[in-house]
Amino acid sequence: MEPLLDVRKVVKTYSIEPDAEPVLDGVEFTLGTREIVGLLGRSGCGKSTLLRLIAGLDAATGGEIRFAGQAVDGPQPGIAMVFQSFALFPWLTVQQNVELGLEARGVPEGERRSRALAAIDMVGLDGYERAFPKELSGGMRQRVGIARALVVHPRLLLMDEAFSALDVLTAETLRTDFIDLWLEGKATTEAVLLVTHNIEEAVAFCDRVVILSSHPGRVAAEVAIPLKHPRDRQSQPFRDLVDRIYAALTKRGDAGPGSTRPPATLGEKLPRVSANEIAGLIEALAEPQRAGKADLPELADALGLTLDTLLPTLEATELLGFAHLRDGDVLLTPEGRVYFDTDLLRRKEIFATHLARNVPLAAHIRRVLEERHSHTAPRARFLAELEDFLETDESEATLDAVIAWGRFAELFAYDAERADFTLE
Repeated sequence: MEPLLDVRKVVKTYSIEPDAEPVLDGVEFTLGTREIVGLLGRSGCGKSTLLRLIAGLDAATGGEIRFAGQAVDGPQPGIAMVFQSFALFPWLTVQQNVELGLEARGVPEGERRSRALAAIDMVGLDGYERAFPKELSGGMRQRVGIARALVVHPRLLLMDEAFSALDVLTAETLRTDFIDLWLEGKATTEAVLLVTHNIEEAVAFCDRVVILSSHPGRVAAEVAIPLKHPRDRQSQPFRDLVDRIYAALTKRGDAGPGSTRPPATLGEKLPRVSANEIAGLIEALAEPQRAGKADLPELADALGLTLDTLLPTLEATELLGFAHLRDGDVLLTPEGRVYFDTDLLRRKEIFATHLARNVPLAAHIRRVLEERHSHTAPRARFLAELEDFLETDESEATLDAVIAWGRFAELFAYDAERADFTLE
């Protein structure tokens, strides 16, 4: 049986440069009927880009996307999307917002009204038909967004971080209500594709999870979620699946279990994480109850960190040699323990040593400053070097990251007004 959605070797590149790294590279997966699939990956891996390609809002650079057996070459009448932002027109009532898509499709007024009222009732907003968005809470506004998507009777519903703008309790209520509609057959859509950065949300909501790697975005793993609804977040099978997904997200390509991080390169993109965040992670790992080792889901819960905050902090801490990732766990290295046990001034010295040893860009900047008679160098010089490896915005972000680390370590100084580096 042909899948409802078939993504075949999809490539997406925004730069016209022939050697530019694509955002997505060879992405392949399928989506069948009566299936909810989650797209997971760290920020910048191309999840939302892929969703826009599937919706026909943007065109792929290579490969093919087929929906219901037909190539996607523009917006599809059988696909609807719910966005992270509520995307409601403030001057329209709830009913008018829900009717908008039907009006654009030329549906007669009487049918528009009856279908909109049915959709509003289905998402639990009966009685709010004449209310304006400003009168609604965040959760209620997102219900309007879901009703607006469902009212056109899409075969495929795309949800782009649809619950992430809501508080925890509201998001959980809305997820549960949607699952109830799905299981009871009240939502006429045949399949759902959900972009999320929340691993527990994916395990609670989806039948299967597709994990994308970063730079470029590729399918790194697929994990089936064979749990019946309602799902108990505290059950061992649920926790085991969360652990498995964390392990898949932190796995390095084809590296085996327990593999160490390869040495950084001069043109490697650096995570935008502060020295204080790195220190906070080290201190959390060193607490007596953890004794230098932590399970990633437990650590994320304890520190209140989302995936997009936790993973870059882990990456930076491991890059500097203070921690090591292994099979979904993070372990404090002996150097990390020494860093934890000392005072601020000694921490700066240790940080400087590890920065120069483990981050080639920082060592390169320091070496150039030492070799120059003026002990000064412009930002533009290092930015141009990075642009041989990275896109301009990534080069800027990487240089800003190393500036913050170098300032903390007093490895070099940076004057933002003059846009130049000098020796400390």
